[in-house]
Amino acid sequence: MKNLNQHYQSAGLFTLAIRLVIGWTYFSAFWRRLILDNKLIPNEAGYIGEKFNHFLPNALGIKPLIEYLVLHPDQLQFAMVSFTIVEAIVGLFIMLGLFTRLMSIGIFGLAMGILLGSGWIGTTCLDEWQIGVLGIASGFALFLTGSGYYSLDHYFMNKNPQLIDSKLFKWLGSGYLPEIFTKRVILIGSLLIFGLTLYTNQYFHGGVYGTLHNKSVKPKLELSNVVLTSSTVTFEVYRTEGADVYGSFLIGIQLLDEKNQILEELKGEDLAQFPLKNIHNHYVAKIKPGKHSLIIPLGAKADLTVNSNKAKLVKTIRLIDISGIEWEHQINQSNE
Repeated sequence: MKNLNQHYQSAGLFTLAIRLVIGWTYFSAFWRRLILDNKLIPNEAGYIGEKFNHFLPNALGIKPLIEYLVLHPDQLQFAMVSFTIVEAIVGLFIMLGLFTRLMSIGIFGLAMGILLGSGWIGTTCLDEWQIGVLGIASGFALFLTGSGYYSLDHYFMNKNPQLIDSKLFKWLGSGYLPEIFTKRVILIGSLLIFGLTLYTNQYFHGGVYGTLHNKSVKPKLELSNVVLTSSTVTFEVYRTEGADVYGSFLIGIQLLDEKNQILEELKGEDLAQFPLKNIHNHYVAKIKPGKHSLIIPLGAKADLTVNSNKAKLVKTIRLIDISGIEWEHQINQSNE
């Protein structure tokens, strides 16, 4: 068993660079959110909850959870604080090599959350997807190897040799694993992770076959739930695509009749003064007037109300982005 344990110590030593880098990747999230700048305060610039809201439109499998949290700001803040603390503990312990296998499961879980929630985001490259899949693979590798000579696990095993044969410490810390981890089991685990990599690459980006696509390049707005009264037009706007760090800047809202003639038009200067009482935001990412336009962050959803004495004649709603992109919604009934 002594020779076997030495082999595991060597394997853990070989993954030292991975351990340090992946550990800092997660610990740095805590460091920059709380030490360098406090990003855990709701309604302040840079609030991490709004970033979390950006994940919502195209998340895989966990969309209901994300939507529940962004609909309940208090619970969202608790989740963001808890998530940050977990990242800090997991990242620090991985770098120190303390309870390495337990922390590697944390790495695996955190990376899976990143992959499923934001694997579709990345303007110039497949940023979040790469972080997610590499984190999952790294977590699996660190679980298999444990940590080697430069770790607190190794220090405690030297101080207390009984830990080497402790079944609990083998699963939570480091040392040799039971024979259940045969070559076949490791191969199956590796192939499953590779399969997840190919599946999510295709699902999010079409990166395996067909047409490659990137939903973070340009904004996309979805219009629905139009309600017409004698003096108002109310409709729901939901931004589902585009860069997460850059809003959609709406410089035009046009209400058209059945002949596509403009009945009412709001331009950039009008939208910059759009009444806050006419905006009903659903999530923590909020649509709001900017200096020259109406700003729509990624993942934001709101009901907008436009005043018009010709509301009953409206058949089409057209939105115009500063980039020149236009979105239209046809109204088939007077009240949708």
